[in-house]
Amino acid sequence: MLENRIKYRHLQCFLEVARQGSVGGAADVLALTQPAVSKKLKELEEMLGVRLMERSKKGVELTQFGEVFLKYAGASVAALREGTDSISQAQQRGKLRLSIGVLPTVATSVMPKAIQRFRQGGIDVTLNLQTGPNALLLSQLRVGELDLVVGRLAEPELMAGLSFQHLYSEKIAFAVRPEHPLLQSATLNVRDLNAYPILYPPKDSIIAPTVERYLLSQGIGALHDRIETVSDGFGKEYIRQTDAIWIISRGVVAREINDGTFCELPLDTRETLGPVGLTTRADTLPSPALQLLMNAVRDVALAIKSADPETHININIKKP
Repeated sequence: MLENRIKYRHLQCFLEVARQGSVGGAADVLALTQPAVSKKLKELEEMLGVRLMERSKKGVELTQFGEVFLKYAGASVAALREGTDSISQAQQRGKLRLSIGVLPTVATSVMPKAIQRFRQGGIDVTLNLQTGPNALLLSQLRVGELDLVVGRLAEPELMAGLSFQHLYSEKIAFAVRPEHPLLQSATLNVRDLNAYPILYPPKDSIIAPTVERYLLSQGIGALHDRIETVSDGFGKEYIRQTDAIWIISRGVVAREINDGTFCELPLDTRETLGPVGLTTRADTLPSPALQLLMNAVRDVALAIKSADPETHININIKKP
């Protein structure tokens, strides 16, 4: 039978190529070679007897058959993952496991307190927290390897098959050490940043497009002395020791700004406000344990408002 010949890897390759819009991009995310991904796509199309994708120099686009198959392939992979997880959990004598993708913007500001609150409920759950590039975490969420991603809202093209629940909005900060020379400037201008090393979000980070748009709006095409990093530990230590400027989501350094360890350059970055929230698969309902964890994250997000006036909370948040 046809369904017995289609393997998990066929669906995984198809879903990732559809999301990336290219075989090369999918190969990078899946840690496979491009020929291996192309082979799986060809096998899948031969089994189905239709063209799922049209290939060109510009990339890959879904055919009408591909659009139809995409919906069911995503649901099938997620269901398969949930099924295998249920067996694993049963073997562990009922002990549950939740895999959560956490972006730097909430790793220090929200998640520690949220997990403490969740643990107070006494639920026997093993939490597996993972960090990484936003595109990778969303890819893992889409195929069921993660149950939830907590962080900034991704670009629209990355949100296919996913559902986002807004918690609050935060802006980009330009963080420095308290003794930084620019803090003494009476007429600070964004162009002054070029005189110092810059810690800059890599192109695959979720805030990179926002930062680029902001700098372009200020008349800056590129910053000269630039170090691209998503390392929270490196970033905080480097600006402690140098006059570098860290361009980062404010939530990552909010605690240090509030206690005076770091300072924020007085630049108007209101246009960089971006939504932070909970991303789940659109085709599945959260388990009771996952729903409780999401509720804990909401509670902590609301509490941030009183501690940090720079955070813009969505006052319409309600627990389901």
